[in-house]
Amino acid sequence: MNDQEPRQTPEWVEDAKAEISAMAKEGVNHPSTKPVLIGTGIGALAGAFIIGGPILGGLAGAGLALYQRIRK
Repeated sequence: MNDQEPRQTPEWVEDAKAEISAMAKEGVNHPSTKPVLIGTGIGALAGAFIIGGPILGGLAGAGLALYQRIRK
């Protein structure tokens, strides 16, 4: 039997919340900030060549970079 309460959200959601919060507090001094910003730039450049546009591409790039950081 499991005595712990079941999680209401997936584990990666909690990890992402913690990582984003830490990035917001520490700014550019946080180790995840630079890779996420680079991912945003790459996504924006890629999005400029596709129908989605640079904003959507930047969001996708940032999301992918953040996901890769929290899964390490």
